[in-house]
Formats: sequence, C-alpha cells, structure tokens
Amino acid sequence: MTKSSSKILDWDFCFSLIMITLGAVMAAIALKLILIPNSMIDGGMNGVSIILNTLFGGSLGLIIFIVNLPFLILGYKQLGKKFVLKAFYGMALFSILLEVFGRYTPLIDDTLLATVYGGILLGVGCGLIIKEGGCLDGTEIIAILVNRKKSLSVGQVVFCFNIVIYGAAIFVFGAERALYSLLTYFISYKVIDMVSDGLNSAKAAFIITDDGKEIASEILKRLGRSVTVLSGEGIISHGDKRVLYTVITRFEVPILKDILNYTDDSSFVTVFDVSEIIGNHIKKTPNYVGDMLEDRR
Repeated sequence: MTKSSSKILDWDFCFSLIMITLGAVMAAIALKLILIPNSMIDGGMNGVSIILNTLFGGSLGLIIFIVNLPFLILGYKQLGKKFVLKAFYGMALFSILLEVFGRYTPLIDDTLLATVYGGILLGVGCGLIIKEGGCLDGTEIIAILVNRKKSLSVGQVVFCFNIVIYGAAIFVFGAERALYSLLTYFISYKVIDMVSDGLNSAKAAFIITDDGKEIASEILKRLGRSVTVLSGEGIISHGDKRVLYTVITRFEVPILKDILNYTDDSSFVTVFDVSEIIGNHIKKTPNYVGDMLEDRR
C-alpha cells in the first residue's frame, strides 16, 4: 500500500470517529434528556441496562458499558479489528456522555413530544454511527453473527430481541410507557433506515479485479459470505478480469471496504440495494474459493 493511500485511510478513519462522536452525542441527549426522564427506554442491551438501572440503581453509563463489553469481545475475532475499535469508541463515549448529560435538566416533559423527537434524535445518532461502521449496542453484533448462520436478517434478529425487552418493560414502567417506548423504537428505526441508507437491506457487490483470490478468501473469512466468480475482459486494458459477486448486509459494507483497501487497491466495486433474496446463500471454505479461481485461469 502506498503512503498516499495510507493517508487517505487515516483521514477516512478520523472522519468516521468524528461522525461517531456526533452520533453518540445525539443518542445520549435523546436517551438521557428526553426518553429516560419520561420513563421510556431504548431497545437492545441498552434497554436492558436502563431496566437494571431502574431496578437496582447505580451509574447508567457504567452499566451500559459493562453489559455491552462481552459482545465487543465476542465480535473481535469475527468482525475485524477496525469494526470493534469503532464500536468500542462509540460505546465508551456514549456511556461517558450519559453521565455528563445526567447533570442537566430534561428537555421535554410531554410524553408524546418525547416519543417523537426522542425517537428522531436517537435514530439520527445511531444512523450516523452505523453508517460509519460502528454501533452503540451489542445486540447489533449478535444480529450480524446470527445472520451469517441463519436465514434471519439483521433487522429481524434485533426486532425479535427488542420485543422481549419491551415486554419486560411493561412490568417495570407500566404498559402505557412500554407502548410509548415501542413507538419510539419504530420512529428511530425508520430514521436509522433513512440516515444509514438501509439498516436491514441486503447489498449486492460487484468487484472487478485482476486476481480475486485473496479478496474472495477474505470475504469468506471475515464476512462468512460465498462469492460467485465470473470471467470478464477490460475494454481499455484488454486484459482478463475477475468479477466477484457477493451479497452482504448494510452493516458489512464498511468491512468489505476495509478488505478491498488492504488486499487490492486497483479493484473496482459497485454496491447496490437488493430488494429480495430467494434461496440459500451457500457458504464454502476459503480453500475452495482459491481452487476455483485457479481453475478459471
């Protein structure tokens, strides 16, 4: 990798941290100054943390960080160092900001307004973080890992988990507040979808390269996705090309970019939305992919 490309990567990473910082600030304001004062909770492990804090007291920021920490450790080997680093930074900053904003007066004391504006602000904050390849909740990490082994999408896993959380919230905050919390979740979910350009939507990637063996192996190793290899020819270069086709989730796009940056700077990739997937996405071993690419030469 050239020095110029390293500088670009460093700037991209710094920009991601800036956007994650902004997203964490917005999410912390939404949670600590709008939703929690009105007895409403977030979904996922953050929702579990709020319930634990309500029942037993203590520092909410510390509880959130401790509860999410095992998921970061679990995702380290599977999702890559850069993803976990961004997630760790976002979660740590989010936990600190919750303590800082806890010293200020709540912004809204109207339940309906808190539901709407809290959901919007939380959705924008989480959307910015997801767009930059991070996350604020360990549930998303589990959802990605489950998605690799099962037919359930990331969104379906998160949704099922949140239904259980909001069901438990009925016994802590009452049915009315739990329903308001669920409404907040749907609002924030839609906003996240808009900000991050598709929270659950599958993404199809076409990667055009001279030799796709290393790229295909890394995709299989780090993302657990099968790769279809096509033969192509460059009109300008008049050389043989390898066209790799794979389907990933929105969460995995930053990881795919990281794979391409460190394996082949000359590759050309297009990523677009997939409205529906029919059939199984068959997974093979990295050795199989390498042998297949060798056979096509």
